[in-house]
Amino acid sequence: MPFRLLKLSPHLQAVLLALLVTLLWSTSWVIIKLGLKDIPALTFAGLRYSLAFVCLLPFALRSQPREQLSRLSSADWLRIVVLGILYYAVAQGAQYVGLAVLPAVTVSILLNFTALVVAFLGILFLDERPAWLQWLGVAFFVIGILVYFYPVVFPRQQVFGLLVVIFGVLANAVSSILGRYINRTRLLSPLLVTGISMGIGSALLLASGLLTEGLPPLSLRSWVFIVWLALVNTAFAFTLWNRTLQVLSAMESSIINGTMLVQIALLAWIFLGEGLTLQKIAGMALVAAAAVLVQFKRN
Repeated sequence: MPFRLLKLSPHLQAVLLALLVTLLWSTSWVIIKLGLKDIPALTFAGLRYSLAFVCLLPFALRSQPREQLSRLSSADWLRIVVLGILYYAVAQGAQYVGLAVLPAVTVSILLNFTALVVAFLGILFLDERPAWLQWLGVAFFVIGILVYFYPVVFPRQQVFGLLVVIFGVLANAVSSILGRYINRTRLLSPLLVTGISMGIGSALLLASGLLTEGLPPLSLRSWVFIVWLALVNTAFAFTLWNRTLQVLSAMESSIINGTMLVQIALLAWIFLGEGLTLQKIAGMALVAAAAVLVQFKRN
């Protein structure tokens, strides 16, 4: 690794790698917005995750899949199938559809709501009680959303996009709880869980896109966007992120991941011309603070 030449500690190496991953994931929003000019939303998402699944499959098959798969019950299989449908087909599909009609920063703001929904679902299904700092994060989020969107006036087309993204947020939150439950049982390696669920979800996503939108003639630029998102921003970035999780705590990873809100806003301002007012910056700051606070757990 290049960081070793600088004699950095393993922890600092992991932090820098995690920041690199979040930067790659943040650039995805700009690439998706540019690609949506020529590629239909669901087809675009389906092509990306189907190709990423093909890239990750060889690595997933190296983790003794037959022995692990033989331990799965029908209920375990059902959970993994539902995870693939919710996280990839529904949540990612909704994100792409939302980005087709909404500014990238708006979608990013709404997706931060996932952490709050997960906190409430954790109370109901995982018996994970939020600490007082998490409740403070909920308050920060609500205030931040009100500040960012005030006055609340949306064109009709954006109302549809908002509803789609909110639906995707709910699907993302439920899939987070389900994914946590599946991985907590440790019947399968995380890479194998990801491979199976991504394969199921991406196939459904691509089929839905081809049936409803079709596959228009794609330019070289469109294929570059699809391949880059699949190979670099999904397969490669996912591998790096898993490596950082071997060193960083969940809290550290969550805080680093929370920097994406600011990264996306800056990239959208530079490359997409999405303006930022002081009011919107203040709302983003409150939402970012909320994203950090809701990660704190009671000792």
